[in-house]
Parts: sequence; structure tokens; C-alpha cells
Amino acid sequence: MSVRKQDEFVIVGAGAAGLMAARALARGGKRVTLLEARDRCGGRIETLPAAEFGYAAEGGAEFVHGAAQHTCALLREAGLSLTRLGGTAWHAADGMLSISDRVTPDAEEFRAALTALKDDLPVADFLVRHFADPRHAELRHSITRMVEGYDAADPSRASTFALREEWMGRGLGQQGRIAEGYGPLMAFLLAECRRQGVALHFGADVGAIDADDRHVTVRCRDGSACVADGVILTVPLPLLGSIALPAEARAIAAAALADIGFGNVVKILLRFSRNWWTDHAGQNLADMSFLFSSAPVPTWWTQHPEPHPVLTGWLAGPRADAVAALSADAVIERALASLGQNFAVSPDWLKGLLVAARAINWGADPFARGAYSYATPKTPQVLARIERANARVWFSGEAFYGGPEMGTVEAAFASGWRVAQTILSSSA
Repeated sequence: MSVRKQDEFVIVGAGAAGLMAARALARGGKRVTLLEARDRCGGRIETLPAAEFGYAAEGGAEFVHGAAQHTCALLREAGLSLTRLGGTAWHAADGMLSISDRVTPDAEEFRAALTALKDDLPVADFLVRHFADPRHAELRHSITRMVEGYDAADPSRASTFALREEWMGRGLGQQGRIAEGYGPLMAFLLAECRRQGVALHFGADVGAIDADDRHVTVRCRDGSACVADGVILTVPLPLLGSIALPAEARAIAAAALADIGFGNVVKILLRFSRNWWTDHAGQNLADMSFLFSSAPVPTWWTQHPEPHPVLTGWLAGPRADAVAALSADAVIERALASLGQNFAVSPDWLKGLLVAARAINWGADPFARGAYSYATPKTPQVLARIERANARVWFSGEAFYGGPEMGTVEAAFASGWRVAQTILSSSA
């Protein structure tokens, strides 16, 4: 049976995966239309105006994790630079600060139990099965906090195998920042797409996709439509439930929604008139990179080695869900109270130094509905099903990347590139 050549594609979503796929397909000679519901590209990447925080602050994705081959290759193409993180992590408790060694208690016993695990199960169940004894309370707390805070995941759903790969394979990976910000990288990809002839439409909120034996029709909620040979969906995972899909794609989307985790993040950026924390009670904190505590906002970081007087607070997973009903002002108040608790200073004193503040709740964003994905024990089955699917609707994005970088911008780039290569290979 001959396979009809596919020459024209619609890509839904102009985030990292969508832009990467669009460029690759257009380079391969395909006609590409890119539909984006927002009035900008980047999706969950949102670089803020430099005037607000004194530099190109990131309201969304900020770090580059690990080797990040696709990201680094794009940076070289774009002439942008990567700054690896340095500095010192600190821990705050009872108004006292100390250098954080972040050593996991019972680490060897924990590693042995991970190594011996034969069947995947949720992290919470793994901890109950192997570390329920009261003497392991600190270990349970440490692992739960890491899963919730770093992976934005629910420990009752998150995969222990994924934790094992993260913990025993690459660790958390070396982290860095793009010196110029993610925004210029998105602008570079957008310019590349336009140079290759990609047609981009903003404000195009897709509500339905129909398919027959020859074509797909992508319908926007404003009544407009595009007809093509195939479509690539790169929207965040929760949005798949709001798009009417053909039967096979609908079944895959339902499985993904049920068996791939998706967590929320609330990011708080506070700009002060000066770096007041660098000399705290006689302690030199000039090289502080991260600060961890048990305060309501437990994780903070600076822009070290850059001297910007900005502290970024981080609420992820269940902690982000717990403040979902709060206003941005209420979250900022909670953040200032947490800093006051950590440094034993008055929140009112901190307010007197405050120049600008933002609390960004990605769960409240209608075109994101959360931050990023994480693996559950059933996630590999969903990804394998997508690999076997024979349809005109393709899925791409950080949620559909099965490697160790799942949930990162690198995962989105890798997924977008991979689906484009699969299409080009199959229609050659």
C-alpha cells in the first residue's frame, strides 16, 4: 500500500516544542502553519521587560538543566551564552543561617532500596514500604520535599523509577542560565521560522481537530479553520482535554491526562533597592545562590553571580496548589513574611526596600493551567502508545519526552525536534 506524501502541517502552540518542530519541518521542505492562542511566542517561557526588575527576569522557565544538548546547540546558533550556576546554598532555621550541605539522611540505605526496586510505584508508597520506621522521618521529609519542590510533583503519583534515574543517574544535573534570557532564544527561533516561510497566527485558540482519510481540519474558537495533511499538538498537557479530537488521538490524550503528572508553580519575584541580604548579622552572604527553609515560601534564589537586587521565591506542586485561591498581593505578603522569618527581620522593613514585585501563578494561566510534567508509573506506557500510533495527529512537548529531562525546556526542544524528524523520515 502506498503512503500518501504529507506536505502541509499545522502546529498548535508556539512554545519551545512548537517553534522547534516548525523550523525543522520547514527546513525539510514542508509547508507549516503555526497557531498560537496567546499574543506572543514562548508559552511557559516568559521573559519580562528589563525595566521592571533591572534585567531580563524570567516569569516562567529560567534554568538550563544538565547537558541540554538541543538548548546549547541553539544557543551557539543564536550567539547567546550560558552561565553555569555557582555560589553557595544556605539553609535558614529559627532566624539563623548556615551553609546547606543538602546531604540526604540514610542516603546509602535509600540508594540500596532504589537499586533493588523491580516494579515501579509512587514515591509515597515506596517510602511507606521501605522507610516507614520513625527513625527515617527525616529521610521521608527530605525526599518528599525534593519531589514536590524540584519536580512540582505529587509524591502519591510520582514515579519512583523516575526518581531513581534522577537521583542515581544524572542527579539533579548542573544548572545554568542563559545570560541574555530565554526571550532572545525564542526570538531567534521565531525569526528562523519566519525565514523558512512558516505562517504564524496569534490569537488562534484551537477548539477542535477533525480528520478524514486525506486531511485534518484544525478549527479555532473564533470560527476560523486550517486544512492540512497533519497536525502537531504542542499545547500544555491540561489543555488537551479542552480540544475535540479524532477518536485515536482522543484516546491517547485521555491516557496522557490520566497517566502523566502535571504540577503547578507559583513564582515570586521581589526587586529591592539594594542587596540587603549580603551582610546578614555579620555573615557574608554575597555569594548566596539558593536559600532553603521550612517557611511558607521555602525556596529562594538570587541572580548570583549577577548583582541584581532580586530574590525569587518558589512554590511548587502541592505548595503551589495550597495558595491557588490567594491573590497575587496575598502571595507577595506571604513571601515577605517568609523572608522576614528566614532573616529575622520585619516584613514591614522589607516592604520599605521593595521596588517591584510579581507573583505569577501558572495554574491560573488559561493557556498553561500549570507549570510542567512529571512521570508516574504508567507514563512509559502512554509514551509507548504514542510511538505506535498511526494517525494524522501528533503529540509533542515536554510532557511527551521520555528521557531524564522531562519537564524542562530541553525536553520540549528535544520532543519538537524528534517529532519533526519522524514526520520527515516517514514522508521522504
